Amino acid sequence: MSINNQDSSRLKDLITWENLSSAERNYALARPAIAESGLLSQQVENILTSVRKNGDKALFDFTEKFDGVLLDTLKVTPEQIAAAKTRLTPKRLKAIETAYGQIKRFHQAQISADIRVETTPGVVCTLKTEAIASVGLYIPAGSAPLPSTVLMLGVPAQLAQCPRKVLVCPPNKEGQLADEILVAAALCDIEEIYSVGGAQACAALAFGTQTIKAVNKIFGPGNKYVTEAKKQLSQQVNGFAIDMPAGPSEVLVIADANANAGFVAADLLSQAEHGPDSQVILLSDSEALINAVQLALAEQLTVLSRAEIARQALQQSRLILTKNLAQAVEISNEYGPEHLIIQTDNAQQLLTELRNAGSIFVGAYTPESAGDYASGTNHVLPTYGYSKVISSLSLADFSRRFTVQEITRQGLSSLAECICELTDAEGLDGHKRAVTIRLETPFEQTSNNTKADHSESNSSSNQSTEA
Repeated sequence: MSINNQDSSRLKDLITWENLSSAERNYALARPAIAESGLLSQQVENILTSVRKNGDKALFDFTEKFDGVLLDTLKVTPEQIAAAKTRLTPKRLKAIETAYGQIKRFHQAQISADIRVETTPGVVCTLKTEAIASVGLYIPAGSAPLPSTVLMLGVPAQLAQCPRKVLVCPPNKEGQLADEILVAAALCDIEEIYSVGGAQACAALAFGTQTIKAVNKIFGPGNKYVTEAKKQLSQQVNGFAIDMPAGPSEVLVIADANANAGFVAADLLSQAEHGPDSQVILLSDSEALINAVQLALAEQLTVLSRAEIARQALQQSRLILTKNLAQAVEISNEYGPEHLIIQTDNAQQLLTELRNAGSIFVGAYTPESAGDYASGTNHVLPTYGYSKVISSLSLADFSRRFTVQEITRQGLSSLAECICELTDAEGLDGHKRAVTIRLETPFEQTSNNTKADHSESNSSSNQSTEA
């Protein structure tokens, strides 16, 4: 069947990959377009401009307009944070603490030591890692609070030892943040918390206001306004960075004839319920499995509280029959999903051939939900095909790396011929002179000579290269 001729209400029908033309294949893997992009861009630009000019006043005005609440203060107090913990049930508190421990365990293993290499005697090069001084953590709170996102952002910021961690989150109709949000933030040692969300919160973090001091980098998912704000701000503000480009949530499942159709359907729906623009794709070499998944989708939809949202998302999704699993791997690598689930007998073998994915879930008992909450990996992932070039969020994103080199006179002498030959090739006399003037100047006339230079002839033979 030609995919272009399918009725829009029947996009969940099976698609046979071998029967599609090149253009139809491209269409089958196309993401949902972000609607009203031109209008959206202008709306966000207006919000950013207002915050830049009016500071806190703009934040209060936009919070009243978009969140329906008139605040008298933006900052959450330590007393509010402490009180939040007392209101949580022991079961809810334990769940947050367990997830915190799991995420911390995995990210703690990512802490790296400085790398020091003596590339040649007298020439020492070091790669150092330092925490980003100030980070902004954006926590969405549309239809439900997301304490899991607090942990996914807060734990690596805590472990990287970022000196300043700022959390922003839209308030509810009572002007409050959910207790779960505040408790998760406290676990991550986040003391600076503000009840503000949307593009205006991103603007405050980038420009700074009377209450919120600007940060160096912002992290976290959000709606299309937040995504657009992050993009614009990264281009407007010098020295301000974002974690990654973001788009609607997506999952791709590779399943064979022996996969559990109910499990596959549940995995597809777990992403479809995120929003109408979410996209889910099933690749299988078994038509019987795809048919079984279709039935399971219909059955499971009836019991979901967000069934209508999931149903809309399914209209943008695909159930694709491949000639074999090797072809499924090729399609997945071309698509580059945010989440990739492998439910096949030879899952480990497929894993060696899969390259492009934000996070991969292997085996029948590894639902994507585990990674969203408590397996330990981070759930902030590249979407919209960016997994081909951008990594999932990790501890490294909260640090910056820079190099240091220290060279003795002997070390510079050993490199001088190489450097000067290359400066001649590039016609950069000043670069060459910066080397030769040092070697032409008698050592005793060098004001900052060191003991190491005096003794280098005795010590260099004993130094080993650290590599």
